[in-house]
Amino acid sequence: MGKKKKVFVVGLDKFNLSLIKQLPESRECEILPAVEFSEIRGVEDFSIQDLLKKTEDRIKEAGGIDAVVSYLDFPGSVMVPIIAEKYKLPGPGLESVMKCEHKYWSRLEQREVIPDNIPKFKAFDPFDEKAYDKIGFKPPFWIKPVKSYHSYLAYKIKNKKQFNECMKEVRENIDYMVEPFSYIASEFGMPKKISESKEKMFAETPISGRQCTVEGYAIDGNVVIYGLVDSVTHKKYPSFARYQYPSNLPYEVQYRMSDLSRKVIKQIGLMNSAFNIEYFYNEEENKINLLEVNPRMSQSHADMFEKVHGISHHHVMLNLALERRPKPLENKGDFEVAAHFMHRTFKSGVAKEVPAKKEIERLKKKYPEFEIKITVKKGMDLNDIEEHHIDSYSYVLAYINLGGQNQEELLEKYNDVLENLSFEIEPEQK
Repeated sequence: MGKKKKVFVVGLDKFNLSLIKQLPESRECEILPAVEFSEIRGVEDFSIQDLLKKTEDRIKEAGGIDAVVSYLDFPGSVMVPIIAEKYKLPGPGLESVMKCEHKYWSRLEQREVIPDNIPKFKAFDPFDEKAYDKIGFKPPFWIKPVKSYHSYLAYKIKNKKQFNECMKEVRENIDYMVEPFSYIASEFGMPKKISESKEKMFAETPISGRQCTVEGYAIDGNVVIYGLVDSVTHKKYPSFARYQYPSNLPYEVQYRMSDLSRKVIKQIGLMNSAFNIEYFYNEEENKINLLEVNPRMSQSHADMFEKVHGISHHHVMLNLALERRPKPLENKGDFEVAAHFMHRTFKSGVAKEVPAKKEIERLKKKYPEFEIKITVKKGMDLNDIEEHHIDSYSYVLAYINLGGQNQEELLEKYNDVLENLSFEIEPEQK
């Protein structure tokens, strides 16, 4: 074997590193951190300039770079094209990535090709006292930052009073995500209507139905769809209960989603990149609405792809970075269906008991594919869970991965797992 290719990962962590190392292609690669996951998540503040400088230093120290990848949202997604451009590597263009990441700009692009499959929307300046009256449509509607992480600073607005209350928190925190993003837009020559805009928030009418994510990639002018994943919510709450693969949606609906995806990706101009696009399918109206476009693979789906296909879709990401067309995913996994479950509680409190190591080992022996990531420690206040801000309705106690030969078996396994895990939450004292 010749000299190994140096592949730098923006946001490298142990979980994704282990999946990348299982790929056949990884044998010819040295996987290195451009920046570590801990350097861009769970930090009070970050500087794009500092992260890019840190990456440059690490590349020099390693003696060069052959490829760059990321499975992370901002800033990972935008650092990839910047690094690729600097070192003349395969990768997406920065403007196309920004068109995905800037949610308002993305809506403008979507409207050009699929106007009937997106909600009404309007950008506004959160510091404008008359912003509510300028939106142009009545509540209920959602307000969101033009760039955010998960559901940070997103609110469903019912009336003007609530809107004004939400604006207090928005004004205090809007710069956390938007300012680093605006820096890139300004520094790297994005249109002034984006880089200099005061409209840092936008409103859009609600969309609802069954949620599904299309996973695909674009290369050489072609857009390839390779999987659709269902996002299943709890019956009483809007929080996710699980991601499940493959999708249970009717094939006709899946084909329509795939067709819409191809139109949007070509309009945006995203190439040499993996992507995932989130949709809602309203069964009553037989209508599909696009929620958002992400210029990266979804790492939350990786374990499911591995269980069904025998290989994670990091395969797609890595091959694109190595300037190769990814091979089609085959059904060589041990399972017909797989899921990534979010075990939640909907009341605040303190974790009085969490699963012991022996409980997990016992379940692992019973279900070899079982994986769990527990988010709480004994004695922890649930409000201190790192990702609690993502979902104001609930608290994720654990992420659980399982596989099955059908959905019934999959859910039976999950229920059995929950019965054998000792989570005990002491309710918050009123």
